[in-house]
Amino acid sequence: MTELPQLLLDHHLKTLKLPTFLREYDKVARQCAADGVDHPRYLLRLAELELMERERRATERRIREARFPAVKSLDTFDFAVIPSLNKMLVLELSRCEYIVRRENVIALGNSGTGKSHIGLALGLAACQRGFTVGFTTAAGLVHQLLEARDERRLLKLQQQLQSCKLLIVDELGYVPLSSMGGELLFETFRHRPTHCVGRFRSDRMDPGKRTAPSLARAGCSYSAAVAT
Repeated sequence: MTELPQLLLDHHLKTLKLPTFLREYDKVARQCAADGVDHPRYLLRLAELELMERERRATERRIREARFPAVKSLDTFDFAVIPSLNKMLVLELSRCEYIVRRENVIALGNSGTGKSHIGLALGLAACQRGFTVGFTTAAGLVHQLLEARDERRLLKLQQQLQSCKLLIVDELGYVPLSSMGGELLFETFRHRPTHCVGRFRSDRMDPGKRTAPSLARAGCSYSAAVAT
């Protein structure tokens, strides 16, 4: 390709925001010429590369925006350590069909039984399947809600939370919440049109308080309870 057409092509590809086309078109052209590939298949290869790169960047963006404290997958979870855990149920949940059905998941168990790992892994699986995810602790979420209420931006925060297709609330039942904090958390769950993955310590449940699983059950029905 002569210099001027190449400069124009590079400029147009940048304008069209096709960075993978720009980076790969010359190399792929040489490969296709050597393989005897026709023009439509040459363009198809470039389009597939561009699409895969966009999907990769989109997934990375969703993972960043989820604000996971750590990125963990089910591939690194040792199911053999916790034989009582329903492995098939967890694997089924990783397909994220419960999100499409707008169902909820509650994880119950004592400390150190893998609830956080499973929650993070389900969040990662959701990001990889194209769903927006938000991760927070119950105490952290209550702090945000109280702060937003005091600053008169509670509605905006609630709308942001509702925009997440999957909201993961960790450490429910770990830290006692104030009466107002519990009410705000209850209202957040009750008004969500989608899903919550909560992690509860069964050794710290208080059925009479909304900081226990009773809060989530009152706020949103659920279709799966993962006991560890």
